[in-house]
Amino acid sequence: QVQLVESGGGPVQPGGSLRLSCAASGSSFSIYTMGWYRQAPGKQRELVAAIASEYNTRYPDSVKGRFTISRDNAKNTVYLQMNSLKPEDTAVYYCNARWGLAVLRGPGDYWGQGTQVTVSS
Repeated sequence: QVQLVESGGGPVQPGGSLRLSCAASGSSFSIYTMGWYRQAPGKQRELVAAIASEYNTRYPDSVKGRFTISRDNAKNTVYLQMNSLKPEDTAVYYCNARWGLAVLRGPGDYWGQGTQVTVSS
């Protein structure tokens, strides 16, 4: 039983930056693989970033070099730093948790409520 709460979304101009946060409840946070997914209108939900540990992360080519995922196990929090934002990054961003440490697997059973990111002039 894990509860996830995202924050930090909002409107931003192209080329700008946002930092999303996801606070997780419960214990054993360090043994969960954490991830960020996004869903744009009319599109399927897609992986943005996943992290098992500091040196075990995963990004799709669409965000690689622009987005950075990190985690603070002492605070039960995962972050997504988004730089050089583009209009195509516009979506609802969701936090996800999966038991076990493996970034090459799919999402787990726990989702946050989502936070809207809108990139426009």
